[in-house]
Amino acid sequence: MWTKIAERIAQATDRPFAIEQTRSVSGGCINQGYSLVGTDCTYFVKLNQASQLAMFEAEALGLSQMAQTQTIRVPQPICWGTADRSAYIVLEWLTFGRGSSSDWEAMGRQLAAMHRATPPDLPKATPFGWLQNNTIGSTPQVNDWTADWTSFWVKHRLGYQFQLAKRKGGDFPECDRLLAAIPELLAHHQPQPALVHGDLWSGNAAFTTDGEPVILDPATYVGDREVDMAMTELFGGFPAAFYRGYNETYPLDAEYQQRKTLYNLYHILNHFNLFGGGYGSQANRMIAEILRA
Repeated sequence: MWTKIAERIAQATDRPFAIEQTRSVSGGCINQGYSLVGTDCTYFVKLNQASQLAMFEAEALGLSQMAQTQTIRVPQPICWGTADRSAYIVLEWLTFGRGSSSDWEAMGRQLAAMHRATPPDLPKATPFGWLQNNTIGSTPQVNDWTADWTSFWVKHRLGYQFQLAKRKGGDFPECDRLLAAIPELLAHHQPQPALVHGDLWSGNAAFTTDGEPVILDPATYVGDREVDMAMTELFGGFPAAFYRGYNETYPLDAEYQQRKTLYNLYHILNHFNLFGGGYGSQANRMIAEILRA
């Protein structure tokens, strides 16, 4: 397998590459991660079952589209495919350090610039969705192009997650009431279509040893930029400097505070579908909070 991957790297980069060392590194909870060390270059490789190739194809496309905005750094995808019984994606190797307050502020400014950029290949009549389906963690994420944001969020985000959760035995008594209420909750919100990272929690934000902001492991689509900002407030949140940099560049409006729970419900439902446990109870508390507003 490694020989095939090394040959593919050489083809993609148009330079010889021979592996001198492979070392297991963190690849997240979904994939296996490895560093491939050659004479003068190191790459990061993620592996999964061969049936998961489409997940890596979508990751490569998402990273490439974010890179096209020329706003914030992402790992460069080198190549992807299958070798033996595994799917793989090869990315540039980045060495990470700790970000200072000014580095976090720069990340906020750069993410804001990405959100302001015109998304590539955007259909004018149906501007919310993406070129292909992808995954959020290991959960399928449906990205059918949709004419309006509210319909997209109801059908392809919360509605789809509720369907999966019910199959797993989840009990969400108010889910139908919530889905019916969303058109009214978002009635006065007309977001500008933005290329979003889609899974922007603290584990997917990093800094090179020089302090350059990097975002990685995307679940990319075109949506409301607020979905990224809402998720940065989950699971510990980002430092205040990040939000200062973002809002100085592309201010969020006051009503974002009412929408962020609606947007983060998607991720809590997804965590229920992936991990079970107390995420179901957390989702029901969030539903009750949204319906009280």
